[in-house]
Amino acid sequence: MSKNPQPPLIELCVEGIDGLLAAQAAGADRVELCASLVEGGITPSLGTVRAALELATVPFHVIVRPRGGDFLYGEAEYRSMLADVSALAGLGVAGVVVGCLNADGTIDEARMSELVRAAGPLNVTCHRAFDMTRDPAEALEALVRCRVGRVLTSGQRDTAL
Repeated sequence: MSKNPQPPLIELCVEGIDGLLAAQAAGADRVELCASLVEGGITPSLGTVRAALELATVPFHVIVRPRGGDFLYGEAEYRSMLADVSALAGLGVAGVVVGCLNADGTIDEARMSELVRAAGPLNVTCHRAFDMTRDPAEALEALVRCRVGRVLTSGQRDTAL
């Protein structure tokens, strides 16, 4: 064991600019920027992201989720996600947070791989869609194949606490 263990990294999921500023003031190491947390977090406006880029003193990742509810997206919703990821990559955020599933509870590898490609150099994280998968070990392997860098999970429970 290390004599000087590293303190845990604190990442907070926040809604909007006020949430970002509060998280920074509270000492967060990283932030996930969202809109409408009551819906589980959806994509914030590009104006909000631009303002966050001006005000952020910590790295932040932006959720790309067109609506609340499940993680089964129609073609138009998915195309909007691709457009959002491309736009965010152009703005220079630290990363994006995404998740697409198939109806059988597996990771939608084709869509996740395409989102990773659209993100270019950005870090890509799979959000709690992971917790809705039928088999977390299988889902993790799928995300590795898609080159997703991180996974946010509550261990397939309602809350991480």
